[in-house]
Amino acid sequence: MDVGVVLQCTPPASRVVDLARRAETLGFSYVWTFDSHILWEEPYVIYSKILDETRNVIVGPMVTNPATRDITVTASVFATLNEMYGNRTVIGIGRGDSAVRVTNGKPVSVAELRQSVLDIKGLVNGESIEYNGNNIRLPWASKSRTDVWVAAYGPKVLALTGEVGDGFILQLADPSIAEWTIKAVRDAAAAAGRNPDDVYICVAAPAYVTDDIAHGRDQLRWFGGMVGNHVADIVARYGEDGAAVPAALTEYIKNRQGYDYNEHGKAGNTHTDFVPDEIIDRFCIIGPVEEHIRRLEELKALGVNQFALYLQHDDKDNTMAQYGEKIIPAIQETVLARD
Repeated sequence: MDVGVVLQCTPPASRVVDLARRAETLGFSYVWTFDSHILWEEPYVIYSKILDETRNVIVGPMVTNPATRDITVTASVFATLNEMYGNRTVIGIGRGDSAVRVTNGKPVSVAELRQSVLDIKGLVNGESIEYNGNNIRLPWASKSRTDVWVAAYGPKVLALTGEVGDGFILQLADPSIAEWTIKAVRDAAAAAGRNPDDVYICVAAPAYVTDDIAHGRDQLRWFGGMVGNHVADIVARYGEDGAAVPAALTEYIKNRQGYDYNEHGKAGNTHTDFVPDEIIDRFCIIGPVEEHIRRLEELKALGVNQFALYLQHDDKDNTMAQYGEKIIPAIQETVLARD
């Protein structure tokens, strides 16, 4: 199983780059950032510096969107990074949340997301696409290679992911919901004539290595609020009866009163009191090293290829160190020098 880290582009950018550099040293294989250009600094600029100061990690957004980012610009940015640093990028994409809503925009439709995935995949990998009535390509990007992974919760985007995505991003670490969503993606891939195993599965969630569970929960309660934004959209579309989406995902937002994007992704924010401890325990990974290993092995058994840990809490350095020194080695395959 690969292990990645998800960073916010909170100033100074040098701190983000430093965390990324240390993540590589500790054995993390992916470095992701939020993509919300009003709330935090511009990540596409920071990727250049991260790639310049590392040698192996793969870098990309968790997640971008086709509403605030023109797809031709996104493709050109990542193809350029690939030319400069040797195909070490990945593009996570979704319909749009904070980057869109802060500017009073709306998430794109499922159909628009689908076309964006296809078009970005084509352009960033040197292919020709039809765009605004013309056939276009990046003529200098013939050697560029980047996967496009789709972030999804609801049935329609899960199906889209299986049909056209290179990977699937589930932003929570609940094994039962992971099992349901992974099955939906794989079933859609098979129905589309693809090999379901070709869709890379990434689970992303906050992780906090601690013996103080109560404090850890308080630090990670923000995540239930963030996920609640997407869940609220799903409930509005599909209802609350659990027929289309498991109640395990939707029930907890009944007491949700709204969301303040000024505190998006921040520990200790003031609008997530509706998130119960049970949701934090399910959606996140909190506890001593042994609990993290246990949960990651459980996710790995479901077919998860990567766990990407959100690092938005008050103990970033220790959690990264514990993952690098104890957790990542424990979940990797053992390779012997001599049989």
